[in-house]
Amino acid sequence: MQKKQSKKQGEPGRQGERLTALLPYLIALASGILMGLTVAPVGAWFLAWIALVPLWVLVVTYSKRKNQSPPAPPAFLWGIGYHGIALFWITGIHPMTWLGVPWLPSLAITLFCWGFISVLGGVFVTIWAAVMVRLGGQKPWLRILIGTAVWCGLESLWSAGPLWWSSLAYTQSPHNLVIVHLGQLSGPNTVTAAIVAVNGLIAEGWTNRQDAKSAKISSVSFAPLWFVNKYLVTATGLLISLHLIGFILYSRPIAQPPEAALKVGIIQGNIPNRLLRSSEGFRRAQENYTNGYLTLANQSVDAVLTPEGALPIFQRDLLGTALVAAVKEKGVVAWIGAFGERGDSYTISLFTFNSKGEIVSRYDKAKLVPLGEYIPFEGILGGIVKRLSPLDAHQVPGSANQLFDTPFGRAIASICYESAFPEQFRRQAAAGGQFILSSSNDAHYTASMPFQHHAQDIMRAIETDRWSARATNTGYSAFVNPHGGTLWISGYNTYETHAETIYRRQTQTLYVRWGDWLTPLLLISSGGTWLVISGINKFSNFGKP
Repeated sequence: MQKKQSKKQGEPGRQGERLTALLPYLIALASGILMGLTVAPVGAWFLAWIALVPLWVLVVTYSKRKNQSPPAPPAFLWGIGYHGIALFWITGIHPMTWLGVPWLPSLAITLFCWGFISVLGGVFVTIWAAVMVRLGGQKPWLRILIGTAVWCGLESLWSAGPLWWSSLAYTQSPHNLVIVHLGQLSGPNTVTAAIVAVNGLIAEGWTNRQDAKSAKISSVSFAPLWFVNKYLVTATGLLISLHLIGFILYSRPIAQPPEAALKVGIIQGNIPNRLLRSSEGFRRAQENYTNGYLTLANQSVDAVLTPEGALPIFQRDLLGTALVAAVKEKGVVAWIGAFGERGDSYTISLFTFNSKGEIVSRYDKAKLVPLGEYIPFEGILGGIVKRLSPLDAHQVPGSANQLFDTPFGRAIASICYESAFPEQFRRQAAAGGQFILSSSNDAHYTASMPFQHHAQDIMRAIETDRWSARATNTGYSAFVNPHGGTLWISGYNTYETHAETIYRRQTQTLYVRWGDWLTPLLLISSGGTWLVISGINKFSNFGKP
């Protein structure tokens, strides 16, 4: 009887221990989810400045108390929480029945893709946490420097590959344009560094406050109070200072000389992807884009921009279309999305038709969408789903060093997924690109994806200090000024035409001139500081028992 009672008494204790053991995992997952809520559809951008704090505290706690469980699983869950929520729109590709994929395999493929990118995000954060524990030691300022440098370095490494979208920097676009202007200094990693550093300072302030309580530091004396709160004071000062710098950049006037003006019209054709392979879809595309071109030409535009794959046919068939016939008739330049040819393969391309209806330049999409435009793990998935393109031929990427010359000067061209890769825009701006032409088809996904896509294009306009015209198939099409202001944005799943005046610019921001110089600087300075401190510690301990 006594044994049974002691068992019952021990059960609540064991449950409490299990809950305590699970708490770090739940906290990490919850804070990662909070970071995921910063982007569309929720757009709670302000959470980015605190959502990394709980994970940072967990990492610091482990680095100080070696008997605790390693921070890898909580860090992994934080990454899954953030990237899984931010990229939930990937699930919008389901069902792919219009591609001939049965409902259940479509669901399996969709969950695999979403899960894979979420797990990749978890691995990314796990590496960051492991480096923090290994190199951070007991010095808070060094931890902040290392944590910021490593996070930026890992984002740079990830963005160099084919799977990239959810930088910490894009959590601030399009709502906090002031801080996004830091991207003019050293690209999006400038914004990422600001977010990580502020989170780190707040976390160190919290950690040191807890340590001070444990050591029973008096809260009456001013000096201990400053010691406890100095990180929070610094975090506040840094946050305000960074926004002031961004505000100075944001407040600079935008020159609009009449000779640099360019009136551009866009057509949002609103052709569902499920129709792309059908004759009905092509008929509707011809009708919508030809009528839209004629409408805009009658509004005295200088040029007309169409979305990615507006006419889903090869280059050789373009000249016989009603749209090109209208270009010859009206004499207004058109940028037409279609498919280029390269041997037995094809490219997704944007063609410049001059006033005579002749092709004078072509830009081929260089960054292809995994699954959408090429098949990762093709040996496994290739037999189930070909690609989200209406063509059966093999798709290939364009070269990385393309330039896009037009009758109005050199443009910065981007096709769909390339909006997530700032280096694509920086390189073209440095080579003389004077305005941005973004041509996309986001019709595979839910509405939150095209809004995130619009946020990416806003960042690219700010970083390069360029006006941007964005044409999409189903939304959101838009015009953006160099300060990230949206002059006009379309509806979603609507047919629309619209014209705005943009201006050609030849300015060069620090980022355009020097690229991402901040990340190497942070990595070198943090690594050098750690080596110096480690050397001093070894020297001071030399000869001690």
